[in-house]
Amino acid sequence: MSRIRRTARQNKTALMKTGSYYLIHIGVAAMVAYAVTGDLWASLTLSLLEPTVQAVAFFFHEKAWDRAMRRNRTAVVAQAA
Repeated sequence: MSRIRRTARQNKTALMKTGSYYLIHIGVAAMVAYAVTGDLWASLTLSLLEPTVQAVAFFFHEKAWDRAMRRNRTAVVAQAA
């Protein structure tokens, strides 16, 4: 199995959350950009660029939080022993 498929399977929940967040973010960004610019093409361009960068950042943010939670659980178990 390829590394990408394995990573996708291991991170299915985080990827699904990232995808849904991405779609919501595009919608909100498009509305805000259109309200500011009044230009449909400019608003679509802006609404695709910024959320795409945010989605990638969100995925790694989730991974960092998961890692921190695992470390915290390990520390609590070690203290209890």
